[in-house]
Amino acid sequence: MTGIEHFDQAAATWDLADRRVALAHAVADAIAARIPLSRELTVLDFGCGTGLVTLELAPKVGAITGADTSPGMLKTLGEKAKAQSLPVHLISLDASEMGNIGGPYDLIVSSMTLHHVADVAALFHQFTQHLRPGGQVALADLDEEDGSFHDATMAIHHRGFSRDQIQTWLKEAGFREINVETATITQKEGKDYPVFLASARRG
Repeated sequence: MTGIEHFDQAAATWDLADRRVALAHAVADAIAARIPLSRELTVLDFGCGTGLVTLELAPKVGAITGADTSPGMLKTLGEKAKAQSLPVHLISLDASEMGNIGGPYDLIVSSMTLHHVADVAALFHQFTQHLRPGGQVALADLDEEDGSFHDATMAIHHRGFSRDQIQTWLKEAGFREINVETATITQKEGKDYPVFLASARRG
């Protein structure tokens, strides 16, 4: 099963996991605490999934777009946005995650998606091309872990990240004002997994 097929199948029940919902709320809160949100901002949620973060941020910004490779996840997000009367634009990404993500945006956010991306350094360079001058990123993902976070059947590219490596990739992509802090700690099967929030501004 491909990663896209896995997420398509999981979309309908994704939000039933309290751990996932709590993690998304914590990440959205961390983004709002770090980035001044306003109705003037145009935002992209890269790897939006069912929109747990997207819909938390939507009432606080001017316009928001959710981008994902999983049609099933995007369908669920679209249904939830309609039910909540929240306008959300949807972009279906190609399997390489490197398709046209639209924009330009004032802010690109992402939660627990980077570890599914093969070339994160290249992705950060792509983000700079879709941000307005002075635009920002706020990217949450796992600290380095032993591989126990994901089921053995789940295809991932990274077992979390070194915070120093994230900072280096952002700097090499042309970002400045880089900050990496703990957003939250999520638990799975009794084990703690720290989640960082990396924020930076396009130079």
